[in-house]
Amino acid sequence: MPARTGAEFLRGLKAPREVWVEGERVSDVTTHPAFSGAAHALAEVFDLQHQAADVCLMPDPETGEPINVSHMLPHSKADLKKRHKGLERISEYSMGLMGRTPDYMNVTYAGFAARADEWSTHSNEEGGENLVKYQKFLRRHDISLTHTIVHPTINRANGDVPKIGNTTALHKVENTSHGILVRGSRVLATLAPFADEIAVYPNPIPLQPGTESHAICFNIPMNTPGLKFLCRDSFSRQGNKFDFPLSSRFDEQDAFVIFDDVEVPRDRIFIDGNLTVYNSVMQRSWWPNIMQQTMIRAQTKLEFAWGLVTRMAETINSSAAHVQMMMGEIWCFAEFARAGIHSAEQGAFEYGNGAWFPDERPLAALRAMLPVWFPRVNEIIRLISAHNPFTAPSAAQFADPKLRPLIDDYLYGAGDVSAEQRARLFRLAWDFAGSALASRNEQYERFYLGSSGRSLQATQMFAPRDRAYRLVDRFLREEF
Repeated sequence: MPARTGAEFLRGLKAPREVWVEGERVSDVTTHPAFSGAAHALAEVFDLQHQAADVCLMPDPETGEPINVSHMLPHSKADLKKRHKGLERISEYSMGLMGRTPDYMNVTYAGFAARADEWSTHSNEEGGENLVKYQKFLRRHDISLTHTIVHPTINRANGDVPKIGNTTALHKVENTSHGILVRGSRVLATLAPFADEIAVYPNPIPLQPGTESHAICFNIPMNTPGLKFLCRDSFSRQGNKFDFPLSSRFDEQDAFVIFDDVEVPRDRIFIDGNLTVYNSVMQRSWWPNIMQQTMIRAQTKLEFAWGLVTRMAETINSSAAHVQMMMGEIWCFAEFARAGIHSAEQGAFEYGNGAWFPDERPLAALRAMLPVWFPRVNEIIRLISAHNPFTAPSAAQFADPKLRPLIDDYLYGAGDVSAEQRARLFRLAWDFAGSALASRNEQYERFYLGSSGRSLQATQMFAPRDRAYRLVDRFLREEF
């Protein structure tokens, strides 16, 4: 099956799965008010790959069928450049608000398959072979994939990974005639209601000896018996796109996952208790590969935010120095992101097994700063917009024949900006920076791939020191 259409994607979501939201088990995510907006938005993402086939699709290297470029196993800088164009087009659909469109997991598994040698070491040859086969299945069936890699937080004093005897976190219970039986829980499966399958793979924080039962990695369909998804409260707003331009369609959802005695088939298992492989496969090439996608998404979101505040300032003719400074601040964030991605791609090199990924250093720096930048972006938008989002009439008010003339007379913008244009803009600004969905997205960005504090510690720990030390040591070696 080649790259799917939106209609094919929606049909796939009709398969039974145990998804709960606000006390209700949902029978059809494509029609339920909490999910239908995002379901149909993601269908448009699947359609987009056909509308922009020149940048979003490529031939499968074995079958020749069209597949999404995010499935590419990159073997050169040119491959990364081609992948960049497709990832950028996808990110522009939601303006970066959806952090887990299917291309995220596509890129992840393409990276895993490209470095299958990392998975096939230490007597894990069968797991490595299963992984390569799964990546082919993923790309050829255009699967929408969610994932869960974080262990549940019960007591932070016990650390971030399960200790010996932990039965709350996901773990293997026993072998079965067809595979293994697993039990426990994990977080946080973003996109879960809109996925065909779920991936369980290693958390970057290593497990300790004696916790081999937690060292498991596999992929299974969403309708596997025993899988339960408890979604957070929905932030989706039903209604027209005028009133809720973002929250009517971009609430990608987040779910707590319970594995209530779930059987995993043997051919879907990539790691089964192999602690050495589990603790090593996420340490080298996963970061630089996946961060190309994550940073392109972030740069798109930052550039959208800059365009938003600039339009707002123009609409109310706000040219004060402090306003210009704040807008320039967002432009700097977006430009730093663009330059960092460009530098990383230009500095790409072979990481082994013929796989080429970007230079990790500028991407790691961006990852550490984005959790600080995005809350500041929201603050700037709210400062510049001031009271204006609260004087932006709804579509129903515009439709009222008695109110419309009054709105047109009293709520227009500077220059030739109509009342309708002004309302659209400030409703968009509020949906981006002030609505329930905006609050979720800010929290999401604060901890996206780890908090800023943890990321800064990691960059300091692993950053190369040779040149910096050489510059300092020149003065330390001088004689009195």
